[in-house]
Amino acid sequence: MTAAQQGSERMMKRYLEHPRGGPTALRIVLGTQLRRLREQNGVSTQAAADAIRGSHAKISRLELGRVGFKERDVADLLTLYGILDPAERADFLALARQATAPGWWHQYTDVLPQWFETHIGLEEAASVIRTYENQFVPGLLQTESYAREVTKLGNPRATPTEIERRVGLRIARQGLLQREDPPRFWAVLDEAVLRRPIGSIEVMRAQLAHLLELAQLPHVTMQVAPFSLGGVAAAGGPVTILRFQEPDLPDVVYLEQLTSALYLDKQEDVDNYLSVMDRLCAEAERPAATVPFLRKALEDLPAPK
Repeated sequence: MTAAQQGSERMMKRYLEHPRGGPTALRIVLGTQLRRLREQNGVSTQAAADAIRGSHAKISRLELGRVGFKERDVADLLTLYGILDPAERADFLALARQATAPGWWHQYTDVLPQWFETHIGLEEAASVIRTYENQFVPGLLQTESYAREVTKLGNPRATPTEIERRVGLRIARQGLLQREDPPRFWAVLDEAVLRRPIGSIEVMRAQLAHLLELAQLPHVTMQVAPFSLGGVAAAGGPVTILRFQEPDLPDVVYLEQLTSALYLDKQEDVDNYLSVMDRLCAEAERPAATVPFLRKALEDLPAPK
C-alpha cells in the first residue's frame, strides 16, 4: 500500500468513527476519494460511467458530492479501480451509507430548497465560516423576531405556517454556534445592516442587543464596515467562505441569490474571493471597535413610545 493509500485509509476511518457535518460533507469526502482512485488507475469518466450504467454527468456529480450514493454503484466503482480487499471495501460502503443518511434538517424539507440544503450541510462541517453581509444580519446571528421579518420580506406569498417553519429552520441552524466544538465565525457587517430598520424599533433593539452578546463569544468575530468606506461595496453582494479541517474538503464560496445559490470551489475562484474578504477585513473597523459601535447604534435608535 502506498503512502497516499495509507493516508486515504486513515482519513476514511476518521470520518467513519467521528463523522462531522452530516451527509453533505461525507458525500464530498467519498466523492473525492473515488475521483482520486479513478485518476490513479487511469480510468476515464466515461468508463466509470459505463461501469455504473450511468452518464458522464452522473460521475461528475458523484465525485463532487452533489448527489447521494447507491452502494451498488460504489461497489462497482471500487471493483473497477482494483479495490478488492474486503476490509477496505467495507469502509467505503459504510461511508456511502452514512452519506445517504438524512441530516437533522431533513424535518424541514417542506420549506428547504435543495440548493440551500447543501449550504446547511457544509456549514455543519466547517471549521471556519467567514461572511460579508451588506443587507441583513447573517442568519446565524439573527433573533427570532428579526428572522421572521426578513423571512416575510423574502417570501411575500408564504402562509403564516410556512413563515414559522422557515424561522424555525433558521433558529435550529444557530445551534451550530452553541455546540461544544463550534466553528470560528467571522462576520463583516456593512453599517447599513445595523442602521436599516427591519420590522419595528423593538425588533431592531433586540437584534442589536443580541449581536452585542454574540460579539463577546470567543469563537465569534465581528467587524463593521462603516459608511465612510465607500469602496467596500466593490465586494458586490453577500458572500460566505467555508473552510474545513479535513484537507479533502476544499474551501467553498457560497453566493446566495433570491431563489438559488452558487457554490464555487475552483482554487482560482476561491482565491479571488479570499482576497476580497481579506481586503474587507483590513479596511473595516477593528474587531475591538465592534462592541462600542453596536452600543452606539443602540443608543441612536428612537426611544420607545
